[in-house]
Amino acid sequence: MPEAAETPAEIQARIARRRDDLRVTLEEIGVRVHPNTIVGDAKARVAATVDQTAGRAFVAVNQAVSTVRAQLVSPDGAPRLERVIPVAVVTVAVAGLFLAATRRRRG
Repeated sequence: MPEAAETPAEIQARIARRRDDLRVTLEEIGVRVHPNTIVGDAKARVAATVDQTAGRAFVAVNQAVSTVRAQLVSPDGAPRLERVIPVAVVTVAVAGLFLAATRRRRG
């Protein structure tokens, strides 16, 4: 069944609605391509990436510390001297070598 023809007022109203829709669309595009919006979006992506990377680093460090602690401390919390003493000796030796090398460079 054919639709009734639009009246001039209906045509004008439809054109006005389309103009408003087009105006809103163009404003949205203008906001999206505005340099401040682009910079803000880029900053947000970088911040999200940094947060994600920092979170992964925290988990990795936490796991490493837990692993080392498990090696140097018994389940009851007492230090495992058979493991702590060699680690302490190696640490002091490395620090001594580093200090000696630094003094040698200075003259």
